[in-house]
Amino acid sequence: MKRNNKQWDIKAATVLAGAFHFLYYCGKACLMPFLTLYLRHLGVSAYMVGIVMGTRHLISLIWHPLSSLLARHHDKQRMVIIGSLGCSAALGLAFLLLPSVGEGAGVGACNASSPLAARPTADYASSLSEGQITAYPGKVTAGVPSKTRQTISAQYLPGAGHSITAVAQNSGENEETSPSVSGSLAKGEEHNQGIVNHNDKSQGNVAPHRRAARSERQDEVEEGARFEFLGSLKGMDAKHQLFFLVLIIVGLWELVAAPLDWIADDGLYEYLDFVDATDHYGRVWMWRLLGGACGVFGAGLLVSSLDCFLFGGTSVPRSAVHFFAYALLMLVAIPEATFFPLHLNRKQAMQRRGETSSGVKALQLVRDDSRTLLCAITACLMGAAGAVVEDFLPWQMQDHGGGELHVGVALGLALLAQVAFPPLRRSGRVTRLLGPHGRLLLLGTASRALQCLYYSFLWGPWAALPAQALDCLSVSAVWWSLEAQCKDVASPGTERAMQRVYQALALDLGAGLGSFAGGLVAQRFGVAVLFQGLAAGLALWCLVLGPLQWKIPKQRRINYSRLLAANASEDSDSESDPERDWLEKAIEQENGNNNNNNNKNRRNNFHR
Repeated sequence: MKRNNKQWDIKAATVLAGAFHFLYYCGKACLMPFLTLYLRHLGVSAYMVGIVMGTRHLISLIWHPLSSLLARHHDKQRMVIIGSLGCSAALGLAFLLLPSVGEGAGVGACNASSPLAARPTADYASSLSEGQITAYPGKVTAGVPSKTRQTISAQYLPGAGHSITAVAQNSGENEETSPSVSGSLAKGEEHNQGIVNHNDKSQGNVAPHRRAARSERQDEVEEGARFEFLGSLKGMDAKHQLFFLVLIIVGLWELVAAPLDWIADDGLYEYLDFVDATDHYGRVWMWRLLGGACGVFGAGLLVSSLDCFLFGGTSVPRSAVHFFAYALLMLVAIPEATFFPLHLNRKQAMQRRGETSSGVKALQLVRDDSRTLLCAITACLMGAAGAVVEDFLPWQMQDHGGGELHVGVALGLALLAQVAFPPLRRSGRVTRLLGPHGRLLLLGTASRALQCLYYSFLWGPWAALPAQALDCLSVSAVWWSLEAQCKDVASPGTERAMQRVYQALALDLGAGLGSFAGGLVAQRFGVAVLFQGLAAGLALWCLVLGPLQWKIPKQRRINYSRLLAANASEDSDSESDPERDWLEKAIEQENGNNNNNNNKNRRNNFHR
């Protein structure tokens, strides 16, 4: 096959892949860092948030490799990428259909410091006074402290399918309802009873067919009220109904969004590998971090500058901008996905069965090598710590007066700190100052422990910014150490498989366990205690990791391709070294054996 320069334009393919990753990760950053804040606003508790986010990570753990294998087996990579973008945009907007159970409305006032709080309506604010009741169809509890809310059961009004929720002003420590409230309630019940009696008296003057039609409508209203929530039949309250709705939406959302990461990454690597340009592959990841930094900072700045509610005072909160921005950027990325550089070699497609065995070999290498096993355990712990920070650091900042602007600036600074590590590594300063990658792994773990300890003692909305600079070590340095360990011990054909194993352990398994445990601890003891416990656990692992790395001997597999490349670059005066003689002697011996065999064959033919 003749390669056309126009068809195999590596520079254009790299630019297109970088633009796609920039848009995609910018869209994710517009929503994902603020998702736990939005769930808190809806009234979802800490342990429920942990279950939701942990379930999301565990779905990714199973669905990432399976979807990638199926897409490549059927050669539907591009179709899966485009479908994932469109479906994830639609399911992201489904969060806006979820109702609030009311508890999250008391998180804070709707101002610049806490933009996620609910706003009472104008009619409600003007009619609410001391000792009075304002009744609306449905539930009106926004903006009222939870101690003063009382839901009073009432009969359904004729022709209406809503219950009456009254907001009463409590007086005294025993929280008894004021007499004016009781009087208003009694008058309301007498009024409703009068309406019912009037309807009963007037039914005799109505035609029989009208009475039948009215009775059918009343039966339909009663049946609709009876089956309004399926969970109410099982004794489920509104909070748990909301939890299961969120869990279902997040599960479906992750099922359609998870395949894109691995499929796009593998497709780009195979494309560059086919044209012998894998050195360009490492340049694409920088656009992911830059896109994420722009997305999280831009979303936080935009939302904090808007009014509390969108579209001229409607019931749509300004936090919905996160979901609109996410959906918009996913749709904008579809044209880039149409021309995304993908390549599937037909000969390689026939050898896909061997990739499964390479994954098994990678797991065996991780299990058999002690130093690699230590790196795997460290990756799992760091993934758990990263998930806790991602889920509950916005909560901690919000508890100390922070808003979405503060969260966006802090997380954007962390991503920019990760971008700063590769130039330092390429310059050689990191290796000279910090030593080999094993020592750098220990330093990255200690940096994450220090970050978590700092987060537990925040005193203001901007206090988290200094600790974000440590992401240069706690994230980028740790991943570089894991990749360097893969290169040291991986056998031919298993290096990328080992990197996938570390990614699954950190970003999926470890993150899922961290979200589950973090939600339970935050619910029971608080977010500050959660970060303190996490810092103590990571510090304890650092005390164990250091001596183990020092005692375990370092083993490195011989990479013959690198050895040959190094030998070819040496000067002619070093060609007599024993390290080079083995190859030359082997070639000479092989040529001698071939010559002897040829001479014997000639003699036999001559005698014949």
